[in-house]
Amino acid sequence: MVLSKENILRATDKGMAVFRHFIPIPFQVGRNFLNPLYADKNASCNVFFDRRNDCYRMKDFGNDDYSGDCFAFVGKLCGLDCKNPVEFMQILEKINNELHLGLADNKGNKQTSNLSKRLPISPVVTQPSFVPVKKARPYNIIPKSFSQSELAWWGQYGITEKTLLSFQVTSLSRFESENREGKPFYFLSSEKEPMYGYVSKQHIKVYRPMSEIRFVQGGNIPEHFCFGLEQLPTKGDLLFITGGEKDVMALAAHGFHAICFNSETSHIPTGMIHKLSYRFKHIVLLFDVDKTGLESSEKQAQVLAVYGVKRLLLPLAGTKEEKDIADFFRLGHTSDDLTGLFLHLLDTLYSETMSALKSCEVDFDNPPPVSQMIVSVNDVPLGTQGNLLCVTGGEGTGKSNYVTALIAGAVRQQGTRIDTLGVTVNENPREKAVLFYDTEQSEVQLYKNINNLLRRSKRLTLPDYFHAYCLTGMSRKERLQAIVQSMDRFYYQYGGIQMVVIDGIADLIKGANDEAESIAIVEELYRLAGIYNTCIVTVLHFIPNGLKLRGHLGSELQRKAAAILSIENDDDPAVSVVKALKVRDGSPLDVPLMQFSWNKESGMHTYLGEKPKEAGEKRKETELAAVARDIFSKKLFVTYLELCEHIQSALDVKERTAKNYIRFMREKEIIIKDPSNPSYFIIGITT
Repeated sequence: MVLSKENILRATDKGMAVFRHFIPIPFQVGRNFLNPLYADKNASCNVFFDRRNDCYRMKDFGNDDYSGDCFAFVGKLCGLDCKNPVEFMQILEKINNELHLGLADNKGNKQTSNLSKRLPISPVVTQPSFVPVKKARPYNIIPKSFSQSELAWWGQYGITEKTLLSFQVTSLSRFESENREGKPFYFLSSEKEPMYGYVSKQHIKVYRPMSEIRFVQGGNIPEHFCFGLEQLPTKGDLLFITGGEKDVMALAAHGFHAICFNSETSHIPTGMIHKLSYRFKHIVLLFDVDKTGLESSEKQAQVLAVYGVKRLLLPLAGTKEEKDIADFFRLGHTSDDLTGLFLHLLDTLYSETMSALKSCEVDFDNPPPVSQMIVSVNDVPLGTQGNLLCVTGGEGTGKSNYVTALIAGAVRQQGTRIDTLGVTVNENPREKAVLFYDTEQSEVQLYKNINNLLRRSKRLTLPDYFHAYCLTGMSRKERLQAIVQSMDRFYYQYGGIQMVVIDGIADLIKGANDEAESIAIVEELYRLAGIYNTCIVTVLHFIPNGLKLRGHLGSELQRKAAAILSIENDDDPAVSVVKALKVRDGSPLDVPLMQFSWNKESGMHTYLGEKPKEAGEKRKETELAAVARDIFSKKLFVTYLELCEHIQSALDVKERTAKNYIRFMREKEIIIKDPSNPSYFIIGITT
């Protein structure tokens, strides 16, 4: 007969004879004994029949590395690896020769005899004995109704009759079964010694809280049976793993989810914890606080740490009367008290994060100062303290001259009226720093622009608190560093920063379409604006696509900037038009179109006023028609709510503004109701 794993199992009563031969001490199936493979101090090892794999296996609850079938046991004994094909054959030969199975030629005797010298123990040689498969222990119960005294006893833990029934717990008047030797026995319930049954489909666990023998089992309890698993919701936030069934029900009665295994010292299957970790945000070990429970919970927490399992210790004495969560509730503690303990655990785990958040928390008793408007138009805020204002447009549209007009407004002398090209720029009476960084133009062109700025501000000389820099000679990385460090320096020198202008934000990163760098630069500038409580004006040399900016840099500015202004050439190329693409506190299409052009007499650009209302209406109609075409290019018809959501997303406006746009689109017949189904909108014929 061929030497194989299957033939050895067939010849050794599915591996039992192998265990009998190599384990040097007598043992009974299912009864714990000391593991002979190491200096085991606690009897936490047993041999059991594994029905799934149809063979006997050894289970070590103290060290799962020593658990396995008979081949794994012999491999550990001989220092061989079952996963190595060559060494696995040596294990088969060892078993074949030692038990005289005669499954193959005895070619490996010499090798096997050498292996036997490597054994850490001297096995007791016994003849193979064949043990029948472990059968379920028969039992019979006589249930009865819960008495008032029994319900009162459970009630001290907060457990009601409804909770007991939901966990399939019954009161018993009689329990009959057999002991390990097959002799029948029975227990009777009495008022002094009540008896309860945790009933399952395949087995029962009898609980006799007032008796010397407290727990008895009948039937065939699965190796990894989990009490409370069936009562768990599909998903939840917090799951406790406790030491016993009473603890599970006490937690459930107080509004918590909980499970337990056979005992606190049982091996918790990692596969089950892995699945539960997807269903629950937190899994917490809540064992007894006596010596056994503390040691077991610490050990389990280490093993299950990879699944984020935490360990919570109850503030109890650890005595017989005061050690578990059921006692916690019996002593008068509430669910809020347990929640408080869990919150304390989270505070310990999240201490650094919570400390950092504390400084960011909004104090409603001490509201922050209202952000002052730095730049506005018709009382609509465009640039405010702590925010970004983006100015964009194509080449030659006058962006650089426009931002120098904003700077001129910030450096003008108090009470002086100047032309700021249609916008209102707050004065700077405290003479805080005004900083101008140009990353694109040459030093000569920047000097020329500064002279125009001086003339516009109606000053004879520029103030000391104004600083302008040409950064074209620096690398992109050096430019950002120079801006960050100089802002910090001038903030303390001048007691604050009124305005910062960066002409050419795209020149601070490698590419405007680099998503990671785009997000990083906008977040950094937004952070600086908040730290120094200033308005940072950024110039982006892009031609917008309708009401949206192009590229990753444009998309990120669209999200973060408080306002975005686009400067474009009018039908008359000599005239530039300023229109709002985004206004955080309002609708960009309701901001008037502003015009400016070059004035030879004054030697600078001057404001020409707002475009006629008809032009604004036409622009609004054109932009919303473009949005409608984009929406209906993906779907032929949409509901009112879908249309509202699309407009909010496309134009970055609030729901109220989106509804106003829908009303306007219907008036202009940009969209119309579907004649066949008035619940839907379709694109208008003219659009």
